Formats: sequence, C-alpha cells, structure tokens
Amino acid sequence: MPYALLIALSCCLYFPSAFAKTCPAWPEDRAHGEIRQLRHTLANWDDHYHRLGVSLVEDTLYDQSRQRLEHLHACFGQADTSHPLATARGPIQHPVPHTGVDKLPDEHAVREWMRDKQDLWIQPKVDGVAVTLVYEAGTLVRLLSRGDGVRGHDWSRHLPHLGHLPRQLLQPLDLVLQGELYWRLDGHMQSTAGSLNARSTVAGLMARKRLPADKAQGIGLFVWDWPDGPGSQAERQSRLEQLGLPDTARYSQRVHHYEEAAHWRDHWYGSPLPFATDGVILRQDKRPPAARWKARAPYWIAAWKYPLAQALTEVREVRFRVGRTGRVTPLLRLAPVTLDDRRVNQVSLGSLARWKSLDIRPGDQVAISLAGLSVPRVDRVVHRSAERAPVAPPPAGQFHAMSCWQPSTGCKEQFIARLSWLSGKHGLDLPQLGPGVWGRLVDAGQVNTLGDWLALGNEQLQLLPDFKETRVARLLDSFDKARARPFAQWIRALGAPVPRHLELDSDWATLAARTAMQWRREPGVGQARSEQLQRFFRDPRLQALAEQLREHGIAGF
Repeated sequence: MPYALLIALSCCLYFPSAFAKTCPAWPEDRAHGEIRQLRHTLANWDDHYHRLGVSLVEDTLYDQSRQRLEHLHACFGQADTSHPLATARGPIQHPVPHTGVDKLPDEHAVREWMRDKQDLWIQPKVDGVAVTLVYEAGTLVRLLSRGDGVRGHDWSRHLPHLGHLPRQLLQPLDLVLQGELYWRLDGHMQSTAGSLNARSTVAGLMARKRLPADKAQGIGLFVWDWPDGPGSQAERQSRLEQLGLPDTARYSQRVHHYEEAAHWRDHWYGSPLPFATDGVILRQDKRPPAARWKARAPYWIAAWKYPLAQALTEVREVRFRVGRTGRVTPLLRLAPVTLDDRRVNQVSLGSLARWKSLDIRPGDQVAISLAGLSVPRVDRVVHRSAERAPVAPPPAGQFHAMSCWQPSTGCKEQFIARLSWLSGKHGLDLPQLGPGVWGRLVDAGQVNTLGDWLALGNEQLQLLPDFKETRVARLLDSFDKARARPFAQWIRALGAPVPRHLELDSDWATLAARTAMQWRREPGVGQARSEQLQRFFRDPRLQALAEQLREHGIAGF
C-alpha cells in the first residue's frame, strides 16, 4: 500500500522509537520551526512520490517521519494541516473505497485485537502498491491506483505490458478486486534481505507514461480482497482460485489463537517468498457489505508489522571517545530504538571525517540499521534540526599514540583505554579487569600509572565502595597472574608498536638502547615503524614505568 495512505488512514499509529512516549522540551518558537521544517520535507517527498513516481526516501523512513509529525502536532497542540495525499487523489472514483489498516505494535495489542473475534485469517502483508482491478465478462478492462482511497488515477494504459496480471479470468464474470502490485523477487527472505524499496520501485514504474516492457515483467499481483465476493474468506479464496487467481488461497491461513498467528508471522518472515513483505495482515472471516466501506481503517482488519530493519531516531548527544592510540571516534547517544528485537541507544560514526561529512548535531533525526544483523550503524541523516547546536571535537593533535600515560586533565578516557588494553585479550588477558573496574580504581586515586595497581593489596581494595571480599580476592588473583606473564606479552600489553610477527627475546634495557637504524634491521620494520619504536622505548614516562615494573618483579624489566 502507498506509504502516505497507510499513515493518513491509520488511526492507531505505531511509534518505534522514543518520540512515541516523550515530548521534546522545546520553547514555542522552536517547536513551530521544527514542525514547519518537517512538514516541508514531507510535502516534498509526497509530491515527488505521487506526482512523479519518484521516491526520495526509503518507505519505512517516510512512515516513521509521518508518525513523528503526528506526534509533534499532538505534543504542541497543533492541528495537522498537511495533506499527504494532495497529489495522490485522482479523477476516477473507485467502485469500492480502499480501507486503511490499523497497525498493532506488539504482542499485547495483537492478543487484544484477536480476543473477541472469531474465524480469523492471516496473510503476508505484501509490500507493494494498492490498486483496484475491474473485470467485465472476465476481461480486465481497468486498473486504478489507490489514490486517496476514494479516487485514483487510471493506470489502464499499462495493461498490455503487465504480463503477470491475469487479463482474462477462467469464467466470464463482472467483478471488482483490490490487490497489490508488487515487485517480483525470486526466493526473497524478508528477515535477511529487507524490503529493497520494492514498493517505491513499482510506484515509480506505474507513474510513467510508458511502461518499459522488460520492467513490466517484474510486476506481479496479489489479490487481497473481493469486496462483493462470497460471504466468507474461505469461499472467496476458493472462488478466486477457480477464476485463475490462486495466490490468495496459497498465502492465507486460518488462525484460532495468538500462537498460531505468531507462528505464521515468523514463518513468512524467514521463508522465501516471491515478494517483499513488511508484516502480516489479520482479518475476520466476515465483514460488512462493500457498500458500507469507507476510506479509513475498519475494525475487521489489522496489520502486525515485522521488526524494523531501519529506524528513525533522534540524536540526543554527540560525544568523542578517545581510544588507546589517541584515535578520536564520534559517538551518538540516541533516543532508544528497537531494531530486530535489539535496543539501540548509542552508535559509533567510525571516524571524525565521517562525522564532519554528515554534520550531525543534537536534535537531528538519523536512520539506524544493523550491520551484519548485530552492529548498529548510521545510514543517513533524514531530518536536520532547525536549531543547529554547537559541537566541538577535540583539537587536532591533542591525542596521539604517545599522549595520556596518566589520568591528567582531559586524559582519563585514553588512560583507561590503555589500562583496558593492558588487561584485555590482546594484552595480559586478565579476568575481572575491565573498563568499569579500571575506572573505579582511577576515580579512587589508586591508579595513576599503568603499574600502580600492582602495589594494591587486600586492605586497600576492600576500602573501595562495593569491592567485597570475593571480588577483591578475584582481583588479587588477576594481579598475581599478571606478575607471571612473560616479558614479550607485557611489552605488547603496554602498547609498544611491535609487529606481531616479531619475537622479543631480550629485556627492556636492550630494547631501549636500540636506535631507529637497528630497529629497521628487523624483518617487516620500515622507517616510520622504527622511529615509533625508538620513541616509545626512550620516552621518559615509559622509562619510569619500566622502573616501576622492575621493582614489582616483572621479568625483563
């Protein structure tokens, strides 16, 4: 169904992100500015989609943006004066209006909807473009776009090219059908491939004056209703199959309770289908006569959408994380959003260069998806805040591979990152010692160098809040393990830029005495690396650290 119509006609909207529950604390002038800007963006998208057949945004992001506008209107007591279907309404009246569909946001809502209803069916919610098909004496004579649900555009000019639409029924009947034109996909699995903007592809093709024959072969039809057909869903499906339209019966299942509906939803989500889907449709067996249908969501049908593959959410804060080597990574703190049952409230932008190119500020709306089904990523900025909050990254050169060997002002984050590397799998591989523990030890003033912790004993640790006897014993055991680690492991744990293939069979004093030229004699060590190694081992702070480790009996120092 066209995305604007789904939103315009739905009275129960599903808000997938945090703006569904909270209203922004904006002054009145900013609220007006933000709403005005969002209206303008949506109007531009609507015009391109309905008038030109061009989609400027992914379907799911349009839906969520429209929902956000509705939410902001409610928050600030404004009437919705936008008209998403202003350019969709056509000159031709549908024989039977297209109803909308309510969206059920979660298991509870689905159970409530099903609770007092009998004779229910479930179908895949095909992600395509809704149409009316008019047959006379069994021949398809007219194809109408959904438009605003009451009046649509005549797409009959494309009928000679749409080879996968049944032009002639197996019986010479006069009838009106409602269905979905979809982009044909071979063995499409929604759970892994997503919708691939299939809906927009079909909409763009149908809006053309001439439909290329090769593209037309990619368009299929799924009939989801026969308004004046037999009285029950089972009868309608059976008769459609007899007329040469078998897919309605093939992809419809009777359900008696929630568990059966959940089963079929999961089944179609993870099974190969010939079309993209964005959820399932639940419908009652019986419904009112077609003469009583209205262009709004009725009580006898509802949609249960799939988990979002791409979500729109607000940037709450932009901060810059400093890593062990001084690399600065922009992080976005987000209004929490759920993607494929995973709650996401923070995402990395990877590099300062990407943050600068996207120019993301607090208040911006960004599209989030999961890379490899697990790692959240920013796909794009969808809406920019009308108010551009200042954001300042660290000055260039402030952090680097040799900065922050102590938690001095501005250095705490990089210093803790050094400690975390030291105790992590790439370093000494010590259990019980992660960023949280290191942070608490640093905050308590117990650790100010990479070696201070070796001097901590039972009494000192037990004085720290929440450091109970069992936890202290585990930490002391990790400290003992550290003392037994070999010299080469310690060198890499401290962050020395030593190539992984290079074996270190000497001691600190020997390595510190090497010149850059001597380092270059090692296999795989070039000029830049040799200078880094010389700088590392001769740095006064690391010379002092080596002396501290020697006093604690660490081999090789």
